[in-house]
Amino acid sequence: MSLSQVAKAAGVSKMTASRVLRGEGGYSEKTRDLVMEKVDLLGYLPNRLATVFAGDQISTFVGVSIPDLGNEVFSQVLEGIDRKLGAFGHQTVLGLTQHTPEEEANWIRTVLSWQPAGLILTGRFHAPRATDMLRNAGIPIIEIWDLNSSPLDMSVGINHFDAGFDMGRYLVGLGYRNIAYVGTSHDTANAATTRLAGFTKAVEGGSGQVTKQLCLHDTAAYYPGYYGTEQLLASSPYIECIFYQNDAMAFGGLQYCKANGMDVPVDIGIAGWGDLPVAAVLPQRLTSMHVPHLKLGQAAAEMMIARLSGEPVTDVRDIGFKLIPGSTVRNLAGLA
Repeated sequence: MSLSQVAKAAGVSKMTASRVLRGEGGYSEKTRDLVMEKVDLLGYLPNRLATVFAGDQISTFVGVSIPDLGNEVFSQVLEGIDRKLGAFGHQTVLGLTQHTPEEEANWIRTVLSWQPAGLILTGRFHAPRATDMLRNAGIPIIEIWDLNSSPLDMSVGINHFDAGFDMGRYLVGLGYRNIAYVGTSHDTANAATTRLAGFTKAVEGGSGQVTKQLCLHDTAAYYPGYYGTEQLLASSPYIECIFYQNDAMAFGGLQYCKANGMDVPVDIGIAGWGDLPVAAVLPQRLTSMHVPHLKLGQAAAEMMIARLSGEPVTDVRDIGFKLIPGSTVRNLAGLA
């Protein structure tokens, strides 16, 4: 259905119908009612994108890139962004980058051609050509998830090194010395790399060691956690505790241990990361690190809305994290 057909049905010119839809004035109330009646009757949908391209309206689109929808963490972040942006009349244009800089660069090039109001990008590392496009875009840009103290424009997230360090310090403080790590390939998980670096530093500084690291070429989900634990313990049966990239993998590891007659935490300790909702339904409270994912998304959207409204905005916002002790590790050091 075209605007010309709406105008013809209402008995007005196309220009008049266009002015009615844009609320510009220069027509009677009777004409407005007639045009809107035909819009409803015919099911006409204005091409908002074309209007933006014509320079008649400020874009309401905000591009948001996340690695994938299969990871519950990013689904929660996206929900926080979309809810807040929607409440202020903005629409989310989603891009899935599959954890690769090239995919992100391709998406950035495409979405910038749509003249968005701003961009929200997951991560702080971008391909050189993407960085060039972003610096020249002239719109608000927010990097989320992995906190960047020197962002391209704005950043909101957590310090993953510190989060990993706090978990490592906690486990060695309980008396664990031979600790392992199970995660996915860090070629595509930069925040996990940073987190593991912090974790390793804390463990080694506390007279322990990350004896074994298993990084799978798979998704950070339940089943890779299950079979990854099987592979790890087959080659390193002396491991006292396993730290996983996220709670989904830790849940898989927990189920493998129980299926094979291991008592958690008596025979082995299990620690995850992210404090995902799945942790709330486990028979044991999973030792994890709580990150307010929904709040992170909301904070990013609030920063974007403030910038678009011309309000002062703090360039870097740390939303923090909190250690969840849980019952899947035990105190080997005998400390209170």
